Amino acid sequence: MSDAATYGLDVDQSGGACVAFVEPGGTAERAGLSAGDVIVRVNERPLRDVIDWRWEADGPSVNVEVRTGTTHRTAVMTRRPDERWGLDFTDVLFDGVRTCRNACAFCFMAQLPPGLRPALYVRDDDYRLSFLQGNFVTLTNVDDTDVGRIVEQHLSPLYVSLHAVSPDVRASLVCARDDRTLRVVDELLGAGIEMHVQIVLVPGANDGEELERTLGWLAEREGILSVGVVPLGYTKHQARFSSSYESTLAAQRVLDQLDPWRDALFERDGISWVHAADEFYLNARRPLPPAQRYDGFPQYENGIGLVRVFADRFSELVPGERVRDARVADAGGRPMVLTGTLFAPFLQRLLESHSLDGACALLPVANDFFGGNVSVAGLLTGSDVVSAIRDRGPESLYLVPDAMLNADGLTLDGMTLADIGERAGASVDVIASDADGLLSAIL
Repeated sequence: MSDAATYGLDVDQSGGACVAFVEPGGTAERAGLSAGDVIVRVNERPLRDVIDWRWEADGPSVNVEVRTGTTHRTAVMTRRPDERWGLDFTDVLFDGVRTCRNACAFCFMAQLPPGLRPALYVRDDDYRLSFLQGNFVTLTNVDDTDVGRIVEQHLSPLYVSLHAVSPDVRASLVCARDDRTLRVVDELLGAGIEMHVQIVLVPGANDGEELERTLGWLAEREGILSVGVVPLGYTKHQARFSSSYESTLAAQRVLDQLDPWRDALFERDGISWVHAADEFYLNARRPLPPAQRYDGFPQYENGIGLVRVFADRFSELVPGERVRDARVADAGGRPMVLTGTLFAPFLQRLLESHSLDGACALLPVANDFFGGNVSVAGLLTGSDVVSAIRDRGPESLYLVPDAMLNADGLTLDGMTLADIGERAGASVDVIASDADGLLSAIL
């Protein structure tokens, strides 16, 4: 799905669900539906999103009002047991995305420079995307009707950005017009809605004693499935922040504070519950926890456990005996693997520990486009990659991680892979960002 579709930028704002695909011979086609039709109502109720569709269309038949151009008609769709409806929609939200009304002091999207893809400036704060896609939301813009719907349709679990529980700290960090989050959290938890919580840690603001207070508040509440602590990210396009937890000592202090919580809860409940982002371990130069201490990786997409999964999969694919038999390229023909500066030292050690450092060379790419403490591969831009390749020279095949590209094959600054190769004057290819992708490219 493209950026526009993901964030509701191409939805039919006049109301209804635009049909993207109809399965040949399927239920929707038998009812006369085609791609481009808009389902306006289902069982005489308007459709706001795919959740409404799933809620209403949960039985063997459904009444739909369909708009084709300017023509409206009604139809009855029926399906056999275990048969799908045979259609898909252009988006999961049919009435547009709800955007954030806060002015969070640490908002990364507010620190973006101009000229990027339009979807990158959409600050979604939509509880529906929280349920459907795991997006973190503040719950500051939900009203009583929204809370009632979440409970009625049991939209669980939700992913909630909490950050702090002290009113003065929340006021300085979240800057909400009407901060009802803590009350809403309690109301939803009381109704059986479970949550995964995120804390963006800001030095001197919500760490230390406030972090302890926030963890205590969360630990008292049943239904908080996990807590992810991630470091403040900042770019050079702002003047408020100049450091986060990049230093070894600062990162170690956070881990030292979280470890007693993790150990106590693991001993009591068999889960670690609170998890630190991978950046803390890499910056602290400490070993990553074993996979079983990630509780099934509930906050994987939040950057928690990615490195552990990569390392374990790498070791699984490359046992010692295979390394000895591997045929690696000679030094002059090694592919050059591009990655962010944060992950590069860890990856280099991983390659060396499996005797694969001769199979490829690493090119850590500094993120000059965003600056600040942005150092992950997924936020690399085409311009930075071009600069890094030009400095190195065109003698190698350069492999860039697919995490740099969106579904349309564009970097954050709107370049394609072909653009990068042409401007850098080098051969450039893309590889999957996981261990399988790397190893298939270099072995």
